[in-house]
Amino acid sequence: MKITNLGKVEKTKMTMEGAKDTYKQVPISKNDGTPTFSFRVFTIEPGGHTPYHSHAFEHINYVIDGIGVVVTENGEERPVKKGDFALVLPNEKHQYRNTSDKGALMIICAVPKEYE
Repeated sequence: MKITNLGKVEKTKMTMEGAKDTYKQVPISKNDGTPTFSFRVFTIEPGGHTPYHSHAFEHINYVIDGIGVVVTENGEERPVKKGDFALVLPNEKHQYRNTSDKGALMIICAVPKEYE
């Protein structure tokens, strides 16, 4: 069993092309022996965003804090806020954007452990 506090998990700036003012933490990963999923936390500063991208697997997101939008593959901006869940299907293009000027958008992202 592993129990950790997000405040103790290293936070690194995303360097993936297309990311802006976004930071990643990985509190649970394959390095911890998880059989299926890695859990990542993305902190997106005001005006920031994740890359507009897709991948061959689904992932599940939960908004811990803040407000923003998910840009869909047809360019639609779907609002998200604290407490919302989002399912991104395999090969579905997407991007998270922080639309607030008051605080960070924080998202838990569960992906297959092999992706991490």
